[in-house]
Order: sequence, then structure tokens, then C-alpha cells
Amino acid sequence: MELKPVGSQPSSKGPAEYFSGTVRIDPLFQAHEPGRASGASVTFEPGARSAWHTHPLGQALIVTAGSGLTQCWGKAPVKIRAGDVVVCPPNEKHWHGASPGTSMTHIAIQEALNGKAVEWLEKVSDDEYAAAASNAG
Repeated sequence: MELKPVGSQPSSKGPAEYFSGTVRIDPLFQAHEPGRASGASVTFEPGARSAWHTHPLGQALIVTAGSGLTQCWGKAPVKIRAGDVVVCPPNEKHWHGASPGTSMTHIAIQEALNGKAVEWLEKVSDDEYAAAASNAG
């Protein structure tokens, strides 16, 4: 067993190449062979979001605070709120982030395939984000 006391792992800023706006990543756990799952708590300030991306083995998001948006490629955007769970299938292109006026925190859990847990793609444009915020159901 390994205990990671709260505050024992430093937070990091979401890299600008993969995120728009202010994003803080707090690591929770990393995969140790033969396991391949890792998890982090990610906080998006209002309007902040990830770039489009995929996960080779999928991803689960557990929204713990606030409200946000998520969208899969070619599908309608969806509002997400504290208590919601989002399950993204393997290799589904998607993004997620905060609502325009409210921050959002989620726990992200994903597995790595051959050492890789995410494939980052293009950023969500301001126009795409504005359209998602206006049309989210």
C-alpha cells in the first residue's frame, strides 16, 4: 500500500499547448507496472478547456465541483455538473472544460497503452467553445 498525503504532490499548470485558459492539475496516482491506470484532479477556471484529444483505452471523468462542458467530435456539446460521471470510449475525439462563468473540477482517470495515455490534437477554438456554450444540452 502507498499513502499519498494531501499536499504531498505538487500541482502543475496545464500546459498552454494542450489547454486554453487557466488550468491546474493535481496528480492523484500514477500507474505502476503491471497496472496502467493514472488519475488527476483537474481544475478549469471559467472559460478554460482542454484541446481536442483521444485516449487509447478511454477515460472516465468524475465532476467534483462546479459546472462545465464536454463534447465528442461530430456530436452535440453537453453540460456537466458536480456529481456527473462522463465515460469516453477508447479513441473517441473529445474535449472538456469549464462553463463560461463557472469553474469546474473533475477527477480524470485513464489507462496507458504502450506507455501512452493521451493523444493531443488541435485546440478548441474560441468560436467552437462559444458555440458549445450556447448549444449545450
